[in-house]
Amino acid sequence: MTVSMTIEEAARRLKTAERVLVIGCSGGGKSTLSRALAAHFGLEYQSIDRDVRWLPGWCERDPAERRQILEALVARERWVMDGSNPSTFDLRVPRAHLVVWVRLPRLACLAGVARRVWRYHGTVRPEMAPGCPEPLPDRTFLDYIWNFERKSAPGFIRKLEQHGAGIPLVTLESRTDTRRFLRCAGVEGGRG
Repeated sequence: MTVSMTIEEAARRLKTAERVLVIGCSGGGKSTLSRALAAHFGLEYQSIDRDVRWLPGWCERDPAERRQILEALVARERWVMDGSNPSTFDLRVPRAHLVVWVRLPRLACLAGVARRVWRYHGTVRPEMAPGCPEPLPDRTFLDYIWNFERKSAPGFIRKLEQHGAGIPLVTLESRTDTRRFLRCAGVEGGRG
């Protein structure tokens, strides 16, 4: 089982953590937080969407190839990785020195997606694979966000319990929590 930490404890842990895993629902700010942490602490930023899952034209890589790429990424010594697929928690969680669960309410996540679409629609955002311009969200994607706590969060919890023995976990439940986490960690210019 993971070890729950307060925001202040997790911020102190960041100062020595060399591998940080950021998980959560789409639109919660995982990528923004991850990029800020990577830049501030001099860690490699790894995006599951950009580096593992997608090929140009929104084509998904073969699952076996994705797993092979992910094995190589998690083997590296210093990284911040964002991405939420709990089916790969067996590779990612045990290697992390800290897991950050960005667990915002559904309306905050939907607002985050709306801001992302407004900013990037038709272009490729920094954490996405080349050739994958930001689309308008479809019903399946919006349903995933709306039902995340009921349908997806229990699987996250099970996989964290299964693969996170002794791994510190902090849960950020609002953008205010995210800003406080960044501020306590001494990260300047981080948005949440």
